[in-house]
Amino acid sequence: MALYEHIFIARQDVSAQQVETLTEQFSAIITENGGTIAKGEYWGLKNLAYKVKKNRKGHYQLLNIDAPHAAVAEMERQMGLNEDVLRHITLRVDEHEEGPSAMMQSRNERGRGGRGDRDRGDRGGFRGGDRDRGPREDRPPREDRAPREAAAPEAAPAAAVEEKSE
Repeated sequence: MALYEHIFIARQDVSAQQVETLTEQFSAIITENGGTIAKGEYWGLKNLAYKVKKNRKGHYQLLNIDAPHAAVAEMERQMGLNEDVLRHITLRVDEHEEGPSAMMQSRNERGRGGRGDRDRGDRGGFRGGDRDRGPREDRPPREDRAPREAAAPEAAPAAAVEEKSE
């Protein structure tokens, strides 16, 4: 049997209890056709990137499935007929992840950092960078740059004054 990760989004109008009932119905289809549900996670009511069938939010549900393709195809067919399911996607995977999915982990557990992550060290002031640290001690200043006063030509303004007086 193949391993699948399946996610479906239910309408915002249904309750979390109704989403659990939908999950049980779809799990029953898988088990009747010789498969098993390894894990199910309810991710909650989340905003959608754009309106889907006049809905701005949706209930997200993840199912880790170990089943033959026919069982998954039947479950997807039933989801297409159900008016409470907005979208669904099934991905075939080599193995299921152990523990909670990335959506259920906190930012620090995922390793992305954030405000609570102190492993990155001090990054300086409010805007970051080294604006408030002064000149760098690890290299000498550049001498190939001329000062701004020496770079401006002095003869041009004097010539402009002479032309006006004539």
